[in-house]
Amino acid sequence: MFAIVFGFLTILSGGLVLFGGNEITEAAGNIVQFVLWFNFFAGFPYVAAGFGLLRNRHWAVWLSIAILACSATVLAGLVLHIAMGGAYELRTLVAMLFRTAVWALIVLTARSRTLRR
Repeated sequence: MFAIVFGFLTILSGGLVLFGGNEITEAAGNIVQFVLWFNFFAGFPYVAAGFGLLRNRHWAVWLSIAILACSATVLAGLVLHIAMGGAYELRTLVAMLFRTAVWALIVLTARSRTLRR
């Protein structure tokens, strides 16, 4: 259930910044475009994985692993962007660390539940 809510919130927050107009974009500060677009689009697989995990579908574990791998890759790209002097907001880094950690926990939980079946 958490993954579903997390996914909908991700779509909502990313969509607001992407499509909400200049005031919202300016309030977001130093946007890292590839992170913003990834997070927006990743929300949809988050929801799908959440529904699959609720129904104990094996494919949902693999989708969760893919989400984790993609999140870790984007996090690495963000760290490289920062290391190269790119503009960013600290909350973006914290959010990507959080997202990656959340999906790592979801994968660990989902794998252990699947192995018990």
